[in-house]
Amino acid sequence: MFLLRNRLRVVLVMEKNHLQVVPVEESVRGNRGKTMKIEILGTGCPKCKKLEENARKAVEESGKKSELVKVTDIAKIVEYGVMSTPALVIDGNVKSSGRIPEVKEIKGWLK
Repeated sequence: MFLLRNRLRVVLVMEKNHLQVVPVEESVRGNRGKTMKIEILGTGCPKCKKLEENARKAVEESGKKSELVKVTDIAKIVEYGVMSTPALVIDGNVKSSGRIPEVKEIKGWLK
């Protein structure tokens, strides 16, 4: 990504060969206006359900826009390189695997 500022109070943002004109205020905010994708990877065991509960609580407390998705398909779980569930994925990045992070820890990842 590259940014070019000009006097019109907009930023030209180049991402993946696509140019966008974005007001400076939005470019400074970063991901605040975007919806985060949070995925809970697991087969539905009690630990997976607890991770989902903690993730929902963290999202609620943080006030972030998010889409929470449960992934139970083993093939999709393995695509992330996860060998131990439950696992938490935020915007495509595996944040935890094989354990249940606390609400406070998940909130830190949502920033």
